[in-house]
Amino acid sequence: MSEIIDFSLYPPPPELIIPLLKWKYLVRAVLRSKNVMMIGASGTAKTMAARCVSEALKRPFEKFNIGSTDDARATLIGNTTYKKELGTVFHKSTFVNAITTPNTIVLLDELTRGSHSAWNILMTVIDPTQRYLRLDENECGETINVANGVCFIATSNVGNEYTATKVLDKALSRRFPIKLEMESLDRQDLLKLSDILFPNRTIDQFKMMETLSNIYEDLILNCKMEDAKISIFISVASMVEMFELIIDGFTIQEIAEAAIFPEFPDDGVADSERTFCKAILQKYIGNTNVSSPVNDPLKNRK
Repeated sequence: MSEIIDFSLYPPPPELIIPLLKWKYLVRAVLRSKNVMMIGASGTAKTMAARCVSEALKRPFEKFNIGSTDDARATLIGNTTYKKELGTVFHKSTFVNAITTPNTIVLLDELTRGSHSAWNILMTVIDPTQRYLRLDENECGETINVANGVCFIATSNVGNEYTATKVLDKALSRRFPIKLEMESLDRQDLLKLSDILFPNRTIDQFKMMETLSNIYEDLILNCKMEDAKISIFISVASMVEMFELIIDGFTIQEIAEAAIFPEFPDDGVADSERTFCKAILQKYIGNTNVSSPVNDPLKNRK
């Protein structure tokens, strides 16, 4: 039986990225070579948490976007080419190199958006009793074993906006017995994050970040209502980008036009999600229909 893990020997979770208990699950998964899935909307720091645990435990890290895998075999197994002097040559994929490197953390990003072909290939790879990859569809074909210490972390997006998301195959889901539900930051956490990222901001810049944080929270609350008029809220990653725009001299109105309104569908005009979003923002920044030239952050420099 393995010794009990003394979590005090390992770095604490990065501030505001993941709660302590969920961090302990991640650390345990890496140390025990277990599978774990992080579930949540885009921008809830799933990928960032996986990168942080690899840095904290000093493990190799490889990310594979399963959701954008058009050719599952080429991405997960490799390609064959023909050379006159050598004949048919097999070129192993980056994924093969990753799973055969001991102690690697393999991130299977957006697993729920993957194709059935990708899922079929991964089935034996992530099965704790098998952990091998078949290089040929033939049952007698060559296989390679997953190296010792390799840990698989999957991410799964949820929400109406993820139109390509599929219901995960039960057999595949059961290979991830631990599922961590990642939550969006609230307004106060977002402001704390802005303190960390932009410690030298001015008072006016802080007030603008505070206004954007209020808008962020308002959109989330409206999105979660039973009779919600909007189906999308702004991710934390997008909010950080907006904070950077504030530092670069853009106004909130200009930021809304480029980073908020385009996220919401404009179908139905008066009854569209974008119209409802503009009504929410109007409480904070006045008339959102008035567009102004982009405030050039360099114009006041000599």
